[in-house]
Amino acid sequence: MAKYMLCNNDIAINSQQNLTTTFKTLLSITAATGATTLRRAWLYDIMVGTDGTPADNAVNWIVNRQSTVGTATSHTAAQQDAADAAPLMTTNVNHTIEPTVTDQTGLVQLGVNQRASYRWVAYPGGELIVPATNTTGIGVRAKSPAYTSTATACVHFWE
Repeated sequence: MAKYMLCNNDIAINSQQNLTTTFKTLLSITAATGATTLRRAWLYDIMVGTDGTPADNAVNWIVNRQSTVGTATSHTAAQQDAADAAPLMTTNVNHTIEPTVTDQTGLVQLGVNQRASYRWVAYPGGELIVPATNTTGIGVRAKSPAYTSTATACVHFWE
């Protein structure tokens, strides 16, 4: 069991996105297209926040299942143990075309003040599971009625 971390504000890519009034996918983890063996992933830690000029705005966060990848920048998740192999999951940030979100699949939904950050940690056995189905996965999305600067998201998962 190898553990990985994916962040949209990773120093190597620094791919934060401005929020709008519609949901924007900040990062996603999906089963690999064309892989000879599809694997599952278990998300056990999600951290979200903003890093723009402080103000008193609400940010709505949702973690959804998705049935397509959309168009995004591929970014390899970092190994938590350098001895582990690179992840087999497809990991993306900076979605320019949104993935197809499966209806009624809000796995985690949060309303957070812009000045706050939030961390969700799964209890043992309560991890969010990415199925071993081609291009199917989980995405972290956000929107705000007033905040239009950048947001950050980071997830830890194992496969």
